[in-house]
Amino acid sequence: MEEFDKKYYKIKDVSELLGVSASTLRYWEQEFPEYRPRRSATNIRYYKPQDIETLKIIHYLVKIKGLKIDAAKEQLKANRRNVTNRVKIIDTLSATRNTLENMLKALNKRK
Repeated sequence: MEEFDKKYYKIKDVSELLGVSASTLRYWEQEFPEYRPRRSATNIRYYKPQDIETLKIIHYLVKIKGLKIDAAKEQLKANRRNVTNRVKIIDTLSATRNTLENMLKALNKRK
C-alpha cells in the first residue's frame, strides 16, 4: 500500500487522497466502529496512516464494489484479511499500470 510521510493527516488531506467528501468521511466514522480518528482538544480530526488504510478498505467496499453500508460492515467483520489483501493487490496493479502508461508516453514522445 501507499507510504505516508506524516504521522497525522487532516480530514481535507484524507478526503483528497480518497476522492470522497469530508462529510462522507464523517458519516463513515459514525457507521464503522473500527474507524475512529483521533481528535484534538478543539475537536479537529487527525488521521493516522492506519486510519487511512481502513478508509481505503471502506472506500473499496462502498464506492468501488458498490456494497451498501451494512454489507460492507459484514464483509469487514467476516473477511477483513481477504478484503485487505484485495485492496493491496488493486493498489499494486494500479501503480504498475500508471508506471507502464508513463513509460509508454515517454516512448511515444521519443518517436
